Amino acid sequence: MIPPVDVYVGLGSNLDDPVAQVRRALDELGTLPLTERIAASRLYASRPVGPQDQPNFINAVALLRTRLSPLALLDQLQALEQRHHRIRQRHWGPRTLDLDLLLYGNETLKLVRLQVPHREMASRAFVLLPLVELAPRLQLPDGRRIAELAGALDAAGEVEVLPDDAN
Repeated sequence: MIPPVDVYVGLGSNLDDPVAQVRRALDELGTLPLTERIAASRLYASRPVGPQDQPNFINAVALLRTRLSPLALLDQLQALEQRHHRIRQRHWGPRTLDLDLLLYGNETLKLVRLQVPHREMASRAFVLLPLVELAPRLQLPDGRRIAELAGALDAAGEVEVLPDDAN
């Protein structure tokens, strides 16, 4: 059996009550096989990446501890997206739920279906800010510090923390 591994998962939604979608998904992450949810960031609102003809996103990051392999975890995450009626109509388009495996322990993976660390995470404030909230001393496998990457981004007007009582 795989020893427990700490992993970080990014969550995003901009359709069908995004706040409720992300909150429900955060709860459901703790029910995945061989996995427990350790912590979750607050919710953040962000402008969409790519096409701007869609609503803003609600984002969060969860820290999980799992005994699933990276691909088995990816399968579980994609199944959870499907339970939220995720439809992939266009790249960077609107969605009910998007789950991205950001980090799997300190591993670097480049597989056909999965790249870890997530290839875009170092340039996305809606990923870095919740990550810093959860793990301010976290480093990528290449040694870059998440807090320094987040500090280098100008996220003004692009990402904001939602109040705890949002919807």
